[in-house]
Amino acid sequence: MKETTTRSKKQSYHHGDLRSALIATGLKLLETKAGGEIGLREVARETGVSATAVYRHFPDKDALLAALVDAGFDRLADVQEAAAARYDRRDASFRAIGQAYVHFALANPALFRLMTGYMHLAGGCADGEVVGDNRAGRLLKDNIAALLPADASDRDREVATIQSLALVHGLAQLVLAGQVPNEAALIDAVVDRFGDW
Repeated sequence: MKETTTRSKKQSYHHGDLRSALIATGLKLLETKAGGEIGLREVARETGVSATAVYRHFPDKDALLAALVDAGFDRLADVQEAAAARYDRRDASFRAIGQAYVHFALANPALFRLMTGYMHLAGGCADGEVVGDNRAGRLLKDNIAALLPADASDRDREVATIQSLALVHGLAQLVLAGQVPNEAALIDAVVDRFGDW
């Protein structure tokens, strides 16, 4: 029976963009893996291609993980941009991208852990930076730059970036660990009221 399943999967993959198909399979497998551990052979098998075909696109597991991290940050940026687009005021859209960060992490815990644990594989952060060079990172930096006064120093921007990221990343980690209730209204209020005390 297993042989038939594998054969039907192989027959379901047709020539096209194999790299994208492998990434899609990897992302799907992450949803079912509590620890986020996936291997090249498993991705090949689930995609319905030989392991040799995978190695043409990803020479090792780190290369596959880097592609999954990149795809994760693209998905995060899509969600954040959609959330920000609902608001005209820059401060409201900024809070919306923070809320979207937390909700994305909770909806995709294995992918989120992979993204934050393996960011260094996918371009990641330059030395001394907390935000990677990806669409989500640039969205954060652009919003910080727009919200701070024009004469804000680089240090001011760095501090604001770290504060913002620490809030949403820490909140996501606390909810994932069960230390804060997974309640959308509470999460949104925590981000909305940041700095209001």
